Amino acid sequence: MIDGPIRVTTEKPPDQGVTDSLALIAAMSQDFARSLDVDATLRNALHRIMQYLDAEAASVFLLDPVSRDIFCQVCVGGSDITGIRLAFGQGIVGQSIADQTSMIVRNARAHPQFASKIDETTGFTTRSLICAPMSVQGRALGAIELVNKKGGDGLFGEADRRMLETLASSAAMALSNAEMTRQLIAQQRFQRELELAAEMQRSLLPAPKSGAFPVHGINLPARIVSGDFFDHLELADGRISFALGDVAGKGINAALMMAKVSAAFRCLTRACPDPGALLALIDHELRDNNRRGMFVTMIVGLYDHRTQTLRLANAGHEPPLLREADGRFVDCEEAGMPLGLPPALTEPSVFQETEFNMSGRSLYLFSDGVTEWRMDRSVMLGRDGLIRVLNSLSAEAPPERLARIANAVRGAAEPPHDDFTLMVVEERRQRARKDQA
Repeated sequence: MIDGPIRVTTEKPPDQGVTDSLALIAAMSQDFARSLDVDATLRNALHRIMQYLDAEAASVFLLDPVSRDIFCQVCVGGSDITGIRLAFGQGIVGQSIADQTSMIVRNARAHPQFASKIDETTGFTTRSLICAPMSVQGRALGAIELVNKKGGDGLFGEADRRMLETLASSAAMALSNAEMTRQLIAQQRFQRELELAAEMQRSLLPAPKSGAFPVHGINLPARIVSGDFFDHLELADGRISFALGDVAGKGINAALMMAKVSAAFRCLTRACPDPGALLALIDHELRDNNRRGMFVTMIVGLYDHRTQTLRLANAGHEPPLLREADGRFVDCEEAGMPLGLPPALTEPSVFQETEFNMSGRSLYLFSDGVTEWRMDRSVMLGRDGLIRVLNSLSAEAPPERLARIANAVRGAAEPPHDDFTLMVVEERRQRARKDQA
């Protein structure tokens, strides 16, 4: 026989409560680990939390790192408030994020920080709520908010607060990991796009020619893509138009500008092969369409192998080096303004041409990445160093000469800090006849 009234309780045994809590945390962690859809996983986690803590509604507010507003990313139960924004520190959830502390509010409407406009907009009635901030290593990410306890006296308690803090910490770590994963995926995608751009850029360079052809070049980008280019084109009458250019700047913008200049050279040189006039046309094209404020230094030449004559025009580029038959080097100093400068800064340039006979001579064009290259991590190569290197390799055919230089650059202890582009014009057949004589 039992004396006294029978008391019925719905509270879980302590051990059962701990077991259920650990199971919930484990389930949430597995969900976040398996899913690539963060919003769907957050919504599923909110359902679990809302049911476990017996709330009417739940939401995740995140901190916008740019505007510093907070916004509802996901919500379940009650009214849909997804996307609603509050100023940093506004509302009870905003205060929880700003102060990085959990909050229990037993009478929401009496709280000075209560954002009543949300209820007014949605028609939902908020009586009580609990918030727990989400942060990783002191960096605020947002907060989880539960509204209106359904069981008991309708009020959240300290046990609810502690549980929500634990769950919010787990969710914060999952959000941080998801963000790092997204960044990694974005970096990998960007890397693939860069590699594709580099492949396309290499396709713009001329294919290697045999040793009998008088114009050869190499381009070694300092990064994946290059702001330098060289090109040569055999015209219908047998003359060869060639160019070497260097875009001011590095990276994708410089590479895009390089592609534009290279295309302009290919498009215009057949109709206007004269070096000075061709540079003026390209300059006009860049001035009309240059919205990034970038400019280009460039050399254009026209070589007639039948007469051994070469005409050259320079738009602000490194002066080429002319090697005489006896091994002496001469600077070709004549140069105009770079291409693409804003019209407000300068009038359209007139590019003077220089003409000389190439019999027994070699002409070297190069970007500043060549003379600024450090062979031994100490002293830059410079023009004098380049001359010594070129003289030491003068007995070799131009393709082998450039290949030797390219291999030295690739194998150096310190790679170039700027794009390395080198070009040679040399009538090898004429040189061979002179050597035999």
